[in-house]
Amino acid sequence: MKVVNMGCDPSEIYRPDINLQNGKLKVEFRNFKEGPLMERVFNTYLLMHTNQTVEFVKKKNEEYGDCSLRQMTIMETLDLLDTVVDESDPDVDFPNSYHAYQTAEGIRKAHPDKDWFHLVGLLHDMGKILALLGEPQWAVVGDTFPVGCQVESSVVLRDSTFHDNPDMKNPKYNSRYGIYQPNCGLENVLMSWGHDEYMYKVMKRNNFALPQEAFYMIRFHSFYPWHTGGDYMHLCNEGDLRMLPWVKEFNKFDLYTKSEDLPDPQELKTYYQSLVDKYCPGTLQW
Repeated sequence: MKVVNMGCDPSEIYRPDINLQNGKLKVEFRNFKEGPLMERVFNTYLLMHTNQTVEFVKKKNEEYGDCSLRQMTIMETLDLLDTVVDESDPDVDFPNSYHAYQTAEGIRKAHPDKDWFHLVGLLHDMGKILALLGEPQWAVVGDTFPVGCQVESSVVLRDSTFHDNPDMKNPKYNSRYGIYQPNCGLENVLMSWGHDEYMYKVMKRNNFALPQEAFYMIRFHSFYPWHTGGDYMHLCNEGDLRMLPWVKEFNKFDLYTKSEDLPDPQELKTYYQSLVDKYCPGTLQW
């Protein structure tokens, strides 16, 4: 896979102080202290941080590794997201299919010459169909974090949700590096199981004709303690650091395009179908 030159300073591309779609201040996003959805959000993270262990993550990677559960096209999968509302998200309470289009359209406006990047916006949360395949939301949604090592300070709700996780009682998993080596690279780290890793596996299994940046953004877009919190840099290699600006750039659209002003999918499907036909056509293995 070829590494793409972004062609400009990512920090200069999308820097509104206010999300103009709904007048919401940046600092009002990802409020994990209070809000009308906070009870639901807290309970989701409590279950996640209790049950996401090294053993659990290894089991899920093995279970879903060959992507043999079902066969669907991208657009069929997107339609399924009409029934998925992310219970870990404090900002929205509408189906993920709308969020997919919001993210994609935000990227399209800022990067009109990078159609593959538009498609990443559409694809990024498709792994949430796991919630329709029998997985509880705590094993599908939310911020991801490495298991098998010390939980860093920027992991959301760290101080109030990990007390019953059995890995917290295992000294092997509670040092800074835990089971890993310094600068081992994120590809060699066991991340908490969820839609990011699952969709990455689907993309690899079906040979999506997308650049390396696309695979990386999908795989680590929920790793907020890293790309936003600045933690876990001691596990990163040079390749991770080269990809970090792309993940940060994607995050602007994933987060700040969220709005109750919902797009009309019927008006957008023709364009995005053309991207699907170009980069990941046909019936895929999921």
